[in-house]
Amino acid sequence: MELSPGKLWGMRRMADAQGRFKMTAVDQRPPIKNPIREKRGTAEAPYADVAGFKRMLIDELQAESSAMLLDPHFALPGGMTLLSPAKGLIVTLEDSIFRETDGGRLSAEIDDWSVEKIKRCGGDAVKVLAWYRPDASATVNAAQHDFVARIGEACARYDIPFVFELLVYPLPGEANQTTQYIEMADKKSELVLESVRAFANPRFGVDMFKLESPVPAKAVPGPGGPGADAVQKLFDEMGRLAGRPWVMLSAGAGMQEFKAILGHAYKAGASGYLAGRAIWAKPFQQFPDWDEIQAGLRRDSVPYMKELNTLTDARAMPWFAHPRFGGAVTVPHPDEAFRHHYKGFGA
Repeated sequence: MELSPGKLWGMRRMADAQGRFKMTAVDQRPPIKNPIREKRGTAEAPYADVAGFKRMLIDELQAESSAMLLDPHFALPGGMTLLSPAKGLIVTLEDSIFRETDGGRLSAEIDDWSVEKIKRCGGDAVKVLAWYRPDASATVNAAQHDFVARIGEACARYDIPFVFELLVYPLPGEANQTTQYIEMADKKSELVLESVRAFANPRFGVDMFKLESPVPAKAVPGPGGPGADAVQKLFDEMGRLAGRPWVMLSAGAGMQEFKAILGHAYKAGASGYLAGRAIWAKPFQQFPDWDEIQAGLRRDSVPYMKELNTLTDARAMPWFAHPRFGGAVTVPHPDEAFRHHYKGFGA
């Protein structure tokens, strides 16, 4: 299968040399800002604290990462001088502040930020999270569809991969209400699967999915565990519905829970992970003791990433081996006609 040059290069930049994704998320905003704000006893988390923690994450975790996901508020400004140019750079586009309505959640881009700016500053891929419930109001879902399609069109225009993240959430009036960026405690598998089905439509231009477990993390047994066969069928169906390379997110899962999730995902054809809190949440609990945070990252997070990477090397599918590509990816006109056919921005 052919991929446009920019999308092919971006996919390769995010992966390791064997085509597997070992990507660390440093773009979280409320999950980092809120604990800092509470411990500092301030109305807002001090910018220096949030940015300082993210710089530490980049510094300490990039060696085990094939790519890192940064936000333009805190991580990217200081991270561009820290992140190795040998690592892939993914940049987030969605605003962490969503709009809650009676019919469901509405997503939006970060103000004064765009696919074009991500491309211009050297990003290898655009990442967008959209909250989604197939059973939300028709008006909300139409708006979410338009939001994602608009970004997919921009990624095609600027020839950069579109990494799309989906999270289901509680609708107004349902149990376990939360606006936190955590897994929905009582989510139903069909909601996750139907969400993937919806956005696998070519209309949205998704190049890689970043997906949550179709089963609550605490209920994932891991391959070979009690009930593993039934859980595996759900992961298999999710991979089938995705129809393109996909990776797992951690959504606040614990370390061992996330390893169990990856075991099922890799059996289903996932190509790696793009995770944050499963990797660095434990050391972050030591804030504001910077020395203890750094020690925890070195003592707990780095060895854990090595475990994940060993599992990924052994079981994850190289992205270019996905059935979508048939094991071989090239660019259109890989010959002397290339420069005549390749279109510039807006063409």
